[in-house]
Amino acid sequence: MSYLLPHLHSGWAVDQAILAEEERLVIIRFGHDWDETCMQMDEVLAAVAETIKNFAVIYLVDITEVSDFNTMYELYDHQQ
Repeated sequence: MSYLLPHLHSGWAVDQAILAEEERLVIIRFGHDWDETCMQMDEVLAAVAETIKNFAVIYLVDITEVSDFNTMYELYDHQQ
């Protein structure tokens, strides 16, 4: 279901998404699109995205493609 939600493809894009939102909560799912747990989370997030659009925005970030925050937020692939 990750194709239903917008992806951020760089650390700069993540920063800009956060800084640009003055009214809404920014929800970022850090993980992998291929990971089963992330797929389940993406399905839940996609299901609620329309309902919460007035007070929250949801983005997905692949931690392999965008590794800028992995150490800072201790984001690690549990399967490695």
